[in-house]
Amino acid sequence: QVQLVESGGGLAQAGGSLRLSCVVSGAIFSSMGWYRQPPGKQRELVADITSSGKVNYVDSVKDRFTISRDNAKNTVNLQMNSLKPEDTAVYYCNARLVGAYVSDYWGQGTQVTVSS
Repeated sequence: QVQLVESGGGLAQAGGSLRLSCVVSGAIFSSMGWYRQPPGKQRELVADITSSGKVNYVDSVKDRFTISRDNAKNTVNLQMNSLKPEDTAVYYCNARLVGAYVSDYWGQGTQVTVSS
């Protein structure tokens, strides 16, 4: 059974930092990453990383956020620096299996609130 357990998040001031972590169990995934859903908006990709270490970031977080992955521990982390109020959202851990078809698995979500 696949499980994604998130930790981290919370409240930060603009310019501050937070770190999100996600422990994934049940399978070895092609890619792992973080999505976010701001209030009243659609969920969007923040960053993802493949099992070989290739990373991808949405433009708005480049040079501020860093995604990392520990394949031995099956964890994915998101270090968020220089936070802005527009980073406020519910952040979701994602794990993706790519085979004959694509399967996405999600964490329960963790709130990140950045005050100005």
